[in-house]
Amino acid sequence: MRKFLVILDDSHECLNAMRFAAMRAANTGGGVEVLSIIPPDEFNHWIGVGALMREEARERITVHFEVFAKWMRDRQGIDPELVIREGEPVPEILSQVREDKEIGVLVLGAGEGKHGPGPLVTQLTRSSADLPIPITIVPGNMTKERLEAIT
Repeated sequence: MRKFLVILDDSHECLNAMRFAAMRAANTGGGVEVLSIIPPDEFNHWIGVGALMREEARERITVHFEVFAKWMRDRQGIDPELVIREGEPVPEILSQVREDKEIGVLVLGAGEGKHGPGPLVTQLTRSSADLPIPITIVPGNMTKERLEAIT
């Protein structure tokens, strides 16, 4: 089964990327894999404190994921899977794509406004020649109705 890999973070544009991935998966018989990355700089503390912070970050991610997962199950009939990695975002995304051969498309949400599309979109489009799969970039300001129409 082909899976759509979508990145879960705290950005506003993440929502449209999730919607797009779920709708495309539902319409094409695919699946959704949600990847969340914990940056290493969150744990530059004493060993005990760092371990506690790491566990709290995983719990926050899981709660955030469950909100999207419930919507995907209820509205699209898709049961997404969650992958949590630790490290720098771009290398971790590239590693996940290379390790999971079922991933067929990377879905990213693009930021809007004067700040540009966002650091992930910028960095990953520069690395796109090294990716074994295509990238779909979903505008952050696209309406639900437009997403439904194009998926």
